[in-house]
Amino acid sequence: PFVLLSNIYAATGKWDNVSNVRKVMKDRGVKKKPGCSCIVVKKKVHKFVARDTSHPQIEEIYAELQKLSRQVKEEGYMPDTKVVLHDAEEMSKEHLLCYHSEKL
Repeated sequence: PFVLLSNIYAATGKWDNVSNVRKVMKDRGVKKKPGCSCIVVKKKVHKFVARDTSHPQIEEIYAELQKLSRQVKEEGYMPDTKVVLHDAEEMSKEHLLCYHSEKL
């Protein structure tokens, strides 16, 4: 329930409330599990966790993501940064969207 409450506050731009909820979580030892995605390629499971760079091909994966991101922007795609529940600058939000574990 803490993460949901924090996300509700973040979605409405109430960053002080987000901070308060996160402090309560920290004080109570509650931790949010990072996002995770898995795919199977050639019968091998590849797991991607938010902000994890331990995959042996991460540099190639990021390079391909950058290339694809440029291509879709050239075609007119604009990322919906409203869904990024972080108090961050616009370019940072685009970066968070581009490298989200689901895109890896």
